[in-house]
Amino acid sequence: MINVQVRSESGTIEARAQHGVVWGPELAGLDQSVFPMLGHLLPYADTVFNHRQVSTLLREIPRLPPGVLTDDLAREVLELGRTVLDGEHLYLWFLGD
Repeated sequence: MINVQVRSESGTIEARAQHGVVWGPELAGLDQSVFPMLGHLLPYADTVFNHRQVSTLLREIPRLPPGVLTDDLAREVLELGRTVLDGEHLYLWFLGD
């Protein structure tokens, strides 16, 4: 399970998703040229997106093929991404196992 959080530059957790990303063939098989943000997630490593990268990520979410993210998680990622964009010195973290 990959958990999703918004953290400040000091590492303080500002917000977190209630749902996680399930690693499966749908996510592992994303074309990285079409989905450059989510296509680079790994199940065993943390991935951090800065303000500019979050903007790209938010454009990817509505175009994802079915089964990559649940509807609940997609809504949460969009909300957490907007939190990053509306704040200062915030980052969106995907925390692998």
